Amino acid sequence: MSAGKLKIAVLGGGAWGTALATTALRAGHDCVLWARDGETAAAIDTRHENPRYLAGIALDPALAATTDLDAALADAACVLAVVPAQAMRGLISALASRLHPGIPLVLCAKGIERDTGKLLSEIAAELLPETPVAALSGPSFAADVAAGLPTAVTVAAQDEARAAGLAALLSSPAFRCYSSTDLIGVEVGGALKNVLAIAAGAVAGAGLGASAQAALVTRGFVELRRVGAAFGAEPETLMGLSGLGDLILTCGSSQSRNFSYGLAIGRGESLEGRPLAEGVATAGIAARIAREKGVDAPIIAAVDALLCGRITIADAVAALMARPLKSEFGGP
Repeated sequence: MSAGKLKIAVLGGGAWGTALATTALRAGHDCVLWARDGETAAAIDTRHENPRYLAGIALDPALAATTDLDAALADAACVLAVVPAQAMRGLISALASRLHPGIPLVLCAKGIERDTGKLLSEIAAELLPETPVAALSGPSFAADVAAGLPTAVTVAAQDEARAAGLAALLSSPAFRCYSSTDLIGVEVGGALKNVLAIAAGAVAGAGLGASAQAALVTRGFVELRRVGAAFGAEPETLMGLSGLGDLILTCGSSQSRNFSYGLAIGRGESLEGRPLAEGVATAGIAARIAREKGVDAPIIAAVDALLCGRITIADAVAALMARPLKSEFGGP
């Protein structure tokens, strides 16, 4: 794929979609952002701001927004799908009759479909068999990217040349894209780190200390690698930006919606009306997949039980601390 000036369609008017559309413009491309919400589209198109999701950040006046999906897709050379993971099937279904074969679709959400246990690339392969599919993931907060702060992510596709071409297409001076052929590994890392970020937030909110948080993140990363291996992910991928890098970012900052969600649980605060945290929907299916694959993942299982109200934070910590002693690297 040429890295020259092209039209990129970004589907999703939230913080991450707006940030990616902004960086696409900085990469020298034309960009149209599709949003379901008419007020959001109008604010971006006329006032050059997204007050609902990126308040206080001025957007490039060249960014066009629309609620017309066909208009957003017209003449697009690349499509970025940036809706929540649990809404991805609906969006991909809408693309089935609209997206020309051969136009690459880059999945920019992080999650596993709750009802089926499928990765987002598997949904795309099912509904858009003629469409080249890639995934973009890594340690990145939307506000940082929109503000033009230095960020590095991974763009993965099964075809090496396509991954490299998309990475070149989407890179800009402050947004560096590395390429990978491990599509599964990039997706699994992005999905599971959200679940672990909820756990890290809960530990912080409950006031259990920095030592406990460090232990949880480290052992959580062990679980991420175990589950990733069961999916067929390459170990190097999970050690990279879309695995360890993203885990470090989201497990230590209240900018992370998943960490903030866990923080509220740990503090005993109301969860009503909180921003979407993708890890909430992913936790249950991730725990089920781990069980089915015979993977020991006690932290992921504890997050699922905590979110379902089956245990308290105190119960979870007590159970984890009471597990049989063993060699750190000798097995599960």
